[in-house]
Amino acid sequence: MRLPLPSPPPSPFALPAAGVAAAVVLALAPSGAAAAPTPTPAAAPTGFTLADPRIKESSGLAASRSHPGVYWTHNDSDDGPYVYAVDSATGRTVARLTLTGIGRPRDVEAISVGPDGKVYVGDVGDNRNGTWDHVWIYRFPEPKQLADATVEAEQFTVQYADGPRNAEALMVHPVTGRVYIASKSEDKGGLYEGPERLTGSGTNVFRRVADVPWVTDGAFSPDGNRLTLRGYFFARTFPWKDGRPEGEGERVDAPWQGQAESVTYSPDGSTLLFGAEGEGSRVVAVPVKPAAGGPAGSPGPTAPGTPPGAAAAPQPQGGGGLTKGAAVLLLGGLGVLAAKRLLRRRPPS
Repeated sequence: MRLPLPSPPPSPFALPAAGVAAAVVLALAPSGAAAAPTPTPAAAPTGFTLADPRIKESSGLAASRSHPGVYWTHNDSDDGPYVYAVDSATGRTVARLTLTGIGRPRDVEAISVGPDGKVYVGDVGDNRNGTWDHVWIYRFPEPKQLADATVEAEQFTVQYADGPRNAEALMVHPVTGRVYIASKSEDKGGLYEGPERLTGSGTNVFRRVADVPWVTDGAFSPDGNRLTLRGYFFARTFPWKDGRPEGEGERVDAPWQGQAESVTYSPDGSTLLFGAEGEGSRVVAVPVKPAAGGPAGSPGPTAPGTPPGAAAAPQPQGGGGLTKGAAVLLLGGLGVLAAKRLLRRRPPS
């Protein structure tokens, strides 16, 4: 369940509310030369729209390891112990799993698939900003066949070494199988490392290993060498070394999605897929840029002059382009509207 969230940290692109309309008008003005659409590799995912009307608040996304082209998702809250398998070719749900053996989910925010072939569901949200002294992780094996079914799940109790936290991101490392949670804070969030193996017989203590920005989801690359984190206003990819993210990361051209809630890699690591809340929401595919002189699939360089943590404005798909200045103005205006929307989020039932 969700309460009104604190305002996100000030965006470097923030504009006074009175300037939003002017920003949009300027941004939509033609620049004289249409921007060419970015080609998507033929074998890469092209994105899809969630067609199931039951999925109203998709808050997590994870690529299946057992079923090519299938992605797992779930609702944010007020839905029940359900997980949905979605065919990316059609956007249709091919299975809804009902989890048993667990308590009533409280605020499910994230999902990930581990190297053990099991699905990890993070009931880690706390919109009271750290009043629950524990949260939960649920785990169940990916089914061999996809159909509506009831599955037995394990439940793990989680506490943070430095006290309760609100979180929306849970990532399982694809090589070590260790679970990480990224907390969400308007001041400074943290990346928390779980024990080497989760235990169901006691409390699993997660310890802070790095500072992170305002994170709504994250995902490891399939080879485990990179960690991508996203927020409402940014997405960045960090090299992963010695169990930690390294440096400031590289900017990712994430799409503008308003209530931006999820990210995952395609199984081959060539594409990032970004999702958002809302009925009939779109999952947008963004090719992973190769680094200069690096292998395909490695993140590319950050554009000069890009403020740390800032996302690029969406690029038009032909028919007229945005000037750089107008794109910045548009993003600033949308940032103001998004912040207002966050403050209006409904109270718990």
